[in-house]
Amino acid sequence: MPNTDRILSSGRAALAAAVPPVALGPLDGRYQPVVAPLVDHLSEAALNRNRVHVEVEWFVHLAGRSVLPGLAPLTEEQIAGLRRIVTDFDTDSVAELAEIEAVTVHDVKAVEYYIGRRLPALGLEHLVPLVHFGCTSEDINNLAWALGVKDATTDVWLPAARALVADVAALAESAAETPMLSRTHGQPATPTTLGKEMAVVAHRLGRQLSRIERTEYLGKINGATGTYAAHYASVPDADWTEVSREFVTGLGLSWNPLTTQIESHDWQAELYADLARFNRILHNFCTDVWSYISIGYFQQIPVEGATGSSTMPHKVNPIRFENAEANLELSNALLDALGATLVTSRWQRDLTDSSSQRNIGVAFGHSLLAVSNVSKGLARLDVAEAVLAADLDANWEVLAEAIQMVMRAEAIAGVEGMDNPYERLKELTRGRRVDAARLQEFVAGLGLSPAAERRLSGLTPATYTGIAAELVRFL
Repeated sequence: MPNTDRILSSGRAALAAAVPPVALGPLDGRYQPVVAPLVDHLSEAALNRNRVHVEVEWFVHLAGRSVLPGLAPLTEEQIAGLRRIVTDFDTDSVAELAEIEAVTVHDVKAVEYYIGRRLPALGLEHLVPLVHFGCTSEDINNLAWALGVKDATTDVWLPAARALVADVAALAESAAETPMLSRTHGQPATPTTLGKEMAVVAHRLGRQLSRIERTEYLGKINGATGTYAAHYASVPDADWTEVSREFVTGLGLSWNPLTTQIESHDWQAELYADLARFNRILHNFCTDVWSYISIGYFQQIPVEGATGSSTMPHKVNPIRFENAEANLELSNALLDALGATLVTSRWQRDLTDSSSQRNIGVAFGHSLLAVSNVSKGLARLDVAEAVLAADLDANWEVLAEAIQMVMRAEAIAGVEGMDNPYERLKELTRGRRVDAARLQEFVAGLGLSPAAERRLSGLTPATYTGIAAELVRFL
């Protein structure tokens, strides 16, 4: 899109003009500084700016290819002047569009008239009929939304999400060799390393980012029911499908050749499903980190001057992760609703998609806010290695798995006395704590081969981590 910096600044100014002094929702109030970058792409002002952009570029496209008989190419000055209608879009433009729409009661028709008003100053008053030529409003809207969603995803959401995944990956690498007791079903289980568990999360989130990065943003411009009927009725000799394809791809989108009046929005549903999956994995991470904080695996670094409780001065609450949980749930509620609603339409057209899409920015906003909170929460965590070590030392029974597996291997190798290894370890350890001395005594009395006995005698919960540290390299 042209002159991005100007567009971004005017988008923010337009929002400031449109929002009342007291915001209704938290994204436009309490959390506005965090989500402000999305305003430039997914607000009502941004949607109107993108509509103007699409209409202007369609006008330039038709003229530049002399698609209509008698249509001469525009001069460079005229093209530059037309594109300034987009780059000069500001708070006054928003107000003027609102005035026009109050009469038309139609947002896209208001955009058409808005552009038409500016053509005489460019010596193009005779081409007012070329504005919106052959278009239904959805030809403009689907492209405007695609541009907004694409830019919001690639310029705002993805950079923030990538930075967060990098933070998790950095934690995984720094704690790759820090042993940690696992808990399956909430119970002590085979030890791992903290870094390996963080690497699992970074890997999962990274896969979703790869899917989101491959999103195909589709668009169409083919008339009232997708048949090019008005195009061919008015200019039968033009290759309208090629004109349409070149225009859509020229906007940086993928051309959808087969639609009804609306572009089918399947790509949006696909994107929102991937975003929601990222959110759900991140939500799972938040609940795990919250739990690790609660048992002391992580210590939170207090923020100077901050208060954890209005009555308990000692508290440092994991508020960043709790806030993120709530915002991820809100984001997913909207993303799931959008994905379900947008892929359906009554026959060739209804307006459920139009109303639904106005909440895309809200869905992105809650996700972006959650990402920001998790990043800030991670920055205030210290690994409590002493707590991790103490927890491991209090759970020697987790070595029962290793002992019974060594006994199985010994039995296969022909060592006598290795019968019923699982049952013997179950009797020794199930539902009870067993210390180092009791386990070593048990191992010494098994009659293992010298090599196997040496391996088990030197094993501790802190060293029984397999190749967990090495697995971090797969990030």
